[in-house]
Amino acid sequence: MAATRGSEQLLIEQIAQFPGDRVLCTSLGRAQLAAALAGQGPPRQVVCCFHDLYLAQRAREECRDHGANLSILCQADLPPDEVDLVAFPFHAQGEAELTRELLQQGHQALRIGGRMYAATDNPRDTWLACEMRKLFKSVQRQAAPQGAFYAAVKTAPLAKLKDFTCELVFRDGPRLIRTVSRPGVFAHRRVDAGARAILRAMEVRSGQRVCDMGCGSGVLALAAALRAEAVAVHALDSNPRAIECLRRGAILNGLDSITADLDAAGNCPPGVFDLFLANPPYYSDFRIAEVFVQAALGGLRPGGRMLLVTKAPDWYAEHLPQRFAEVEIRPDRDYAIVAATR
Repeated sequence: MAATRGSEQLLIEQIAQFPGDRVLCTSLGRAQLAAALAGQGPPRQVVCCFHDLYLAQRAREECRDHGANLSILCQADLPPDEVDLVAFPFHAQGEAELTRELLQQGHQALRIGGRMYAATDNPRDTWLACEMRKLFKSVQRQAAPQGAFYAAVKTAPLAKLKDFTCELVFRDGPRLIRTVSRPGVFAHRRVDAGARAILRAMEVRSGQRVCDMGCGSGVLALAAALRAEAVAVHALDSNPRAIECLRRGAILNGLDSITADLDAAGNCPPGVFDLFLANPPYYSDFRIAEVFVQAALGGLRPGGRMLLVTKAPDWYAEHLPQRFAEVEIRPDRDYAIVAATR
């Protein structure tokens, strides 16, 4: 199994022998904590939940030899089934609102008397400790060289639940568009500047078919569907929360011309799209960008256009001319717009 990150390893060391039968956890890697907790076998049942399909698929492959008492899910929310133990490993640089929402959902899933264990890779943490104390009457802390570990017992349901979902309105030309975002979805509570750059650059004509790769909350997909008559938009994202947000946004705007699939490999219908939109992430040494480019090559019809935004245009300038015609890269404020013809 792959190396385990600091806070997840800390949890493994602290709670592998926990006696409860029903366990819910997350992972920063490939479900190493879940595998350790499930390793004692039935009757213990362990569910590990991911918000990213690629990570979930990697974890399933890594844990393929484990028994039926380990389940790996990829879904927008933690399952609501009552459990004895909830365990969360966190990054010190993780998204604050997502951490708060996970803690709240974990508390809801616990039975009265159930335990929550959480760990962070920051040995000097005070923030996670504070968030835990908002939910539990008593929180125990244990410091370690690789981070901080917390344990708490649920004594009563929460008096009030916070809704972390955000509905916002953005302008596309003369039109106001409503969209929904959630913690863990790219650019939560705002319209990303890269998306605004694509909005300024994209041209959509009546009857076109558009693919939005890595749709996030759906800003581009919604705008494209409203730019002209009879525009059909198909969106892809590896985050189930993103797919949920886009579908909710389509309902808010009265759109029935948008479809969306949970996908981590760029599996879009082949050769049918007139326009392919993308705002690829910059990490992973352009491996994800390569997935986006290959998806555009497969999904665009001859003469179709790919339009993407980046802060690192040199990679595209080097790799696109061999595969696309009429490659154009032009600056747009802090970004570069890359346009290419299939």
